[in-house]
Amino acid sequence: MSIPSMELNNGVTIPVLGFGVYQTPPDETIAAVGAALSTGYRHIDTAAAYGNEREVGEAIRRSGLSRDEVFVETKIWITDYGYDSALHAFTKSSGKLGIEQIDLLILHQALPDEFDLTIQAYKALETLLADGKVRAIGVSNFMPDHLTRLLDATSVVPAVNQIEVHPYFRQSELLAVDSEHGIVNQAWSPIGGITFYRDGSHGSTLEDPVIGEIAAAHGKSPAQVMLRWHIQQGRQVIPKSVTPSRIAENFAVFDFELTADQLAAIDALDTGVRGGPEPEQITRANFGIEIPEP
Repeated sequence: MSIPSMELNNGVTIPVLGFGVYQTPPDETIAAVGAALSTGYRHIDTAAAYGNEREVGEAIRRSGLSRDEVFVETKIWITDYGYDSALHAFTKSSGKLGIEQIDLLILHQALPDEFDLTIQAYKALETLLADGKVRAIGVSNFMPDHLTRLLDATSVVPAVNQIEVHPYFRQSELLAVDSEHGIVNQAWSPIGGITFYRDGSHGSTLEDPVIGEIAAAHGKSPAQVMLRWHIQQGRQVIPKSVTPSRIAENFAVFDFELTADQLAAIDALDTGVRGGPEPEQITRANFGIEIPEP
């Protein structure tokens, strides 16, 4: 089956369900992406900081699919911010991926303490967009204040904001701000790979009784219910796995529908506790890593 698509704010379309490779070791990436493409996924999300762009490109080439059949997204890391540095970051990523045009290129984080570099990097994305080297541009992990500062200083509204969203951390305010500006909310960790309870103890959405009850009612897995929750609420999702059976399971989410009450019950699980890094604490001193040449 083909995956439904959604339209970005510049008219480019993206599948509502993609495949992520965060923390996938390079030596496992080719097989994982190959399995995803064989299953039917047509959007692959990677990043310069993941260290597996080269393997993503190789998997796409081995798949036998034509270039225009696979939507490729990658991210520029903070050590390559600044105008000229970000332009070169595109060259590094496109070289490793082995493609001339990247479908969606985004900034991986805001740099709150050096926001001028963030602005310059985004202006480089605008240049790449104008030159046809990328089809759409966006951001990741940008909070409302970051978006306001970015929009005030640039011309192109981001097409997406890739953020941590799952039943235990919904980020309702940020979801609303993105939607108000026509920015697609793209959920990383969509099934709660990094989750905490309100008291700060670690928990798993996969074992949540509310989600489990909804899954049983539909004859689906908890992961499938969570992906369906995102999709029905208008978010684009990028689950990851290296296990072929789970890759296929995550794909099978288009043959059932959650009720309004079920969606609300999942919404109510929000703990307000972030699992990933705090966006305001991202600095080059703390998180800077060198992105190698192709």
